[in-house]
Amino acid sequence: MFVFVFVLLFLQTTGTIAFTVTTSTPVINVPENQGADLKCSYSADFGTPRIEWKFKAFMDESQTLVVFDGQPTAGYAGRVELYTGGLRFNSVTRADNGEYTCEVSSAQGFGEATIKLVVQVPPSKPMCRVPASVTTGRSVTLTCYDSDGSPPCTYKWFKNKTPLPDDPSKFPAFRNSTFTVDPKTGDLVFPHISKLDSGEYHCTASNGAGPPQSCAAIRMAVQDLNKGGIAAGVIIALLALGLLAFGLWYAHRKGYLPKKSESKPRALYQPPSDYVDEEDGEFRQKSSFVV
Repeated sequence: MFVFVFVLLFLQTTGTIAFTVTTSTPVINVPENQGADLKCSYSADFGTPRIEWKFKAFMDESQTLVVFDGQPTAGYAGRVELYTGGLRFNSVTRADNGEYTCEVSSAQGFGEATIKLVVQVPPSKPMCRVPASVTTGRSVTLTCYDSDGSPPCTYKWFKNKTPLPDDPSKFPAFRNSTFTVDPKTGDLVFPHISKLDSGEYHCTASNGAGPPQSCAAIRMAVQDLNKGGIAAGVIIALLALGLLAFGLWYAHRKGYLPKKSESKPRALYQPPSDYVDEEDGEFRQKSSFVV
């Protein structure tokens, strides 16, 4: 018995016996509303193991249970089923995008395998924001975004139907341009826009799940700052303030404005002439006294 345990420990140490969990489908791409099989297999060392499936959406750290104690959880009942080789989706939706972990455990060991499920959704018409008019020298950002496409779309901008490169410094035709394009976010940024940047702009969104989609072209006009107009506005404002001050002074001088009311002295109480001072014992005849 001692020899058997020693051999078993030796084999585990040397890796001859290993509790392994593997998948032949580490990445699955499937169109929306179609079925998908997530395959998971494990070595015989587990015996009769416990199998659980967990889900984690892309760009999210929290996990939810898909299969627990051999049964689909409430959110997946009727949509998924366990079979000998793994987990089967009857129909996938864009909400099923993410990573699925097959966990296999028994009293002897534990193992897991991760499968990425990418639900393919064609892009829709992206939302493009292009200002109609801007002034030279400003920092201006044009945005393009599609929330439906899966996997996430990449974006390309066009000016007057000519595609704009991600790095204009590498192309002679755009060597004097200072814009930058981020194909992942869809942002077209002009750090210091100039009149040469005037034109019609539109953007396309693509992800390989369907034909690229474009927004309607929008014209952006870049104009010089109207310094003369600003100076004229300041002069007019100063003249208006001067006229207002002169009008107030003139009205005050002519007495058209109400004067401040003069304060009147407070009246002091004086006793009547027929007052009798009883303390002094003096008697003063009252005006109403009749003999």
